[in-house]
Amino acid sequence: MRFLHLTFIFAALSLVSCEELIQIDLNEADSRYVIEADLTNLSDEQAIYVSETVAFDAPVKNTPVSNAVINVRDDKGTTYTFTHQANGKYTAPFKPKETTNYNLTVNIDGEIFESSSYMHDYIDVRSTGITEDVIFTDTLYSVSLKFEDPKNVPNYYKYNISINGKDFSFASVFNDKFNDGLIVTHELSDRKNSIELGDTVTVRRQIIDKGVYDYWNDLQSINPGSAAPANPKSNISNGALGYFSVSSSKIYGFRISFN
Repeated sequence: MRFLHLTFIFAALSLVSCEELIQIDLNEADSRYVIEADLTNLSDEQAIYVSETVAFDAPVKNTPVSNAVINVRDDKGTTYTFTHQANGKYTAPFKPKETTNYNLTVNIDGEIFESSSYMHDYIDVRSTGITEDVIFTDTLYSVSLKFEDPKNVPNYYKYNISINGKDFSFASVFNDKFNDGLIVTHELSDRKNSIELGDTVTVRRQIIDKGVYDYWNDLQSINPGSAAPANPKSNISNGALGYFSVSSSKIYGFRISFN
């Protein structure tokens, strides 16, 4: 392992017994609403996406929902009403504040879905770096962020990553169960694409609460080879899929290069 110069840019669902095979008709499963809300202090406009699941073999992933009534209320009593734009995307103009609890209410044809999320203080990064690992004949690169974890407080971290300006994708979540109060380094890579020499990498770091951590931790634990992987545990009530997250966040940029 060696460190490189950093230019800073700013479970399968097949239940088998010895007697019979239990088969589930995925096409007959009841549809469910999916609510995806990732609110951060990185923008003055927040977005929430609402859709409805379709049959397993349908040509589209989900059907957008355009008639939802969505409100987010903070613990100071301010309510933010979201307006539908297009394709199930709802927006509202505000920037969440740290150390504030937010409550979500979504009404779809009289069905009520609720959730809450607490926005923690941001935990600053002390330093960043790039690591090169050579495994047999393959060279693997990752980016890292080093920081001091606050002591005696449960902390949860989520990272999204973008390579060469492509859309952000989920990278990893971490908790501090085994390193509470210590100096910690989180190493990150793209789950689908390798980081190559010359690439530009952007990382979005979020301080999340436990409910949001549980959702993404379930997701990163799912076996992608499962025939019908289970859904991550949602923090939204009434059987909705998805998650509601309000987090303090920052963006970090890297350039993979030699000295």
